[in-house]
Amino acid sequence: MLKKIVIGSRGSDLALWQSKWVISQLEKIYPQTELKLQVIKTEGDKILDTALSKIGDKGLFTKALEDALIEGSIDIAVHSLKDVPTLLPNGLGIAAVSRREDPRDVFISLKHNSLDELPEGATIATGSLRRKCQLLNFRADFNIKDIRGNINTRIKKLEESGWDAMILAFAGIKRLGLDKYIKQIIPEDIILPAVGQGVIALETRLEDTDVNKMAEPLNNSESMYQAAAERSLLKTVEGGCQVPVGVFTKISDEVLSIDAMIGSIDGTKVIKCKMEDNIRCAEELGKRAGLELLQRGGREILQKLH
Repeated sequence: MLKKIVIGSRGSDLALWQSKWVISQLEKIYPQTELKLQVIKTEGDKILDTALSKIGDKGLFTKALEDALIEGSIDIAVHSLKDVPTLLPNGLGIAAVSRREDPRDVFISLKHNSLDELPEGATIATGSLRRKCQLLNFRADFNIKDIRGNINTRIKKLEESGWDAMILAFAGIKRLGLDKYIKQIIPEDIILPAVGQGVIALETRLEDTDVNKMAEPLNNSESMYQAAAERSLLKTVEGGCQVPVGVFTKISDEVLSIDAMIGSIDGTKVIKCKMEDNIRCAEELGKRAGLELLQRGGREILQKLH
């Protein structure tokens, strides 16, 4: 057993909550090991005045942490799985994924109780093309306002603005104890979540067998199968922050079901598919769902976006 492990984290409130949760879990299992937290600023934390879709998304919130892993200054990088690109740097891997929090998005408003209550032309803030696409597909009259920043910053902007509502991930709101702001958990038939939403990922060096072995008890097998399917789908359609892709997976009696969508940014075209298979075929299921989306019109959507 290692005497010391350095955990790398972004500096946002949510990232620190997630990293401290990882540390608390490891401390219970390995009380003799010193666990040190090291905060690292990523590119996505530095550029806050530009939409994610305009600055590229390949590792915006992960590359600096991965660089620290590769150079050996940290032993574990803690991420929100939805920020982790499907292609990892050589020598790195996901050692464990946490039990998944509810992956759905939530409706936050100081004036209204649900999406259905919003007036004609209502202004909704979100920094996600996935959410923008599905919101406009649900109601074309919505005015979508782009927003960046951590959760507390976004909520403050909502309070100071005249916006009608904001869409955020349930998991982040719940983990930070901000449930009081939630007016509606948005059904997945209106907005499908992001790939890996609600899952905490531990990234390590593949060669560090001791670290990987120590991370094993934190791995949740159900989340692992869901992540495998969803990330396989994303890899197949080559999606990221610039592509509106949503997915929702469920497991019941060894059967994994996947609901997925790809759409145009203006919401005028949304293609959906649903399929299921045994959980052990998770990666193949995600690939099949991705190919189905591409064949049914997703390829044309991607060509226009690029």
